[in-house]
Amino acid sequence: MSIAAISKRIWSLCHVLRDDGIVYHKYLSELTYLLFLKAASEAGKEDLLPEGRRWKDLTSQPNSNMLSYYRKMLTSLGEDAKEQIVRDIFRFPTTVFNHEENLRKVVEGIDAINWHEALSDGLGAVYESLLQRNASEARSGAGQYFTPRPLVDAMVQVLQPGLGETIQDPAAGTAGFLISAQTYIIERYDNAAYARNPPHFQAVEIEGDTYRLCLMNMFLHGMDGKVIHGDALTHDVDELTSPDVIIANPPFGSSVGGARARRDDLPYRTSNKQFMFLQRIVHSLPAGGRAAVVLPDNVLFEENVGREIRTWLMDQCYLHTILRLPVGIFYAQGVKTNVIFFTKIGEEATNSTKEVWFYDMRAQMPSFGKTRPLTNEDFAPFIKAFGDDPFGKSRRKDEGEEGRFRKFTRGEIAARNDNLDISWLREDEGEAEEVLTELDDIAAAILGHLRSAIDEIEAVTEGLAETEDAEA
Repeated sequence: MSIAAISKRIWSLCHVLRDDGIVYHKYLSELTYLLFLKAASEAGKEDLLPEGRRWKDLTSQPNSNMLSYYRKMLTSLGEDAKEQIVRDIFRFPTTVFNHEENLRKVVEGIDAINWHEALSDGLGAVYESLLQRNASEARSGAGQYFTPRPLVDAMVQVLQPGLGETIQDPAAGTAGFLISAQTYIIERYDNAAYARNPPHFQAVEIEGDTYRLCLMNMFLHGMDGKVIHGDALTHDVDELTSPDVIIANPPFGSSVGGARARRDDLPYRTSNKQFMFLQRIVHSLPAGGRAAVVLPDNVLFEENVGREIRTWLMDQCYLHTILRLPVGIFYAQGVKTNVIFFTKIGEEATNSTKEVWFYDMRAQMPSFGKTRPLTNEDFAPFIKAFGDDPFGKSRRKDEGEEGRFRKFTRGEIAARNDNLDISWLREDEGEAEEVLTELDDIAAAILGHLRSAIDEIEAVTEGLAETEDAEA
């Protein structure tokens, strides 16, 4: 049975819970508990779990007692397990099951799967497939923690994380970037080399259920690392060491109303989360550290503090590449997006960026969605144009006004007031949206436009507030 077939079979069990009003995300969180117990049983790792709190103990319960036992079992695992990762996964657990028969049917369905085949392919791959299925079937809510796999892999492939390096995602979601980095490294080195000098992983995730999924995903992929349940924009992450590589898709929107103190070491005050994360990422990198970060268009063109942050970025870092992403892949967040690639030069550096290369993957591209999903092949021309050097120093060719890859000097960018929202190919975005046929894609497009409008209103409001503060 293939990975896709196994994940489809597990996912089909969610129909058992539909009548109880259980949403996809909550179902996946529940699956995390059950799959951890089953995985520990199949992989011979039940010594991680307390006696009497294992898969066979759950399946052996009589019909009238399974749900009651399961609730007590979850609490016990969160408090009594000797391994920290187990306590973290089962921390403050709540079950969505309300009926004994539903729990038993899901447990029996998981037990009936041929786990020998699943183990041969890797339980991590099965779990990753479930995360992708969750994102595709609940697009409007999954975007906060799921980035399309082909984009993740392309970002990792050009950054080339390696043995011995510390790789960080400060907005980790379900650890997709870190899993891709692990896979990239494993495919290029033998087991002995990996064991002698393994990479180190760091993840930060603020949302409780997603943090649980992150832990489970990394555990099933055999990854050791530091995973923090907290906010990367606060001092929750002070214990992390400086990473060699940062790959991230930070949350979009404004940070307003929170009572927790933000970091006091960011040079520019703003309530815009993307600008805060960008500053935090640059600040975290040591000299020579490299990064790839997904950011919305407004980060490239916003005035006032936005322009100051871009100037600061190009002084401290070599901002070598900007990838303009296609429309339709981030409708859940509701904005057009880019990936910026840069290398940290130094805290006191100036004029570190002499030119920026732009790859336009947005104009004259297909309409991506359910009917035309994003694929690895779509990124192949960009990866080739980027070149073999992960620091952006490969010999590159400017393709001119008719091509997708062009170079703009620092002087040309300065003449634009450091506005990095540069395009030269005619964009067919309106025409692309006209050909959407799937109701999910159409609804997502509408939602995307509404959220973009809200973001723009928030940006204007923030600018007015900053003006008032300056005049006060």
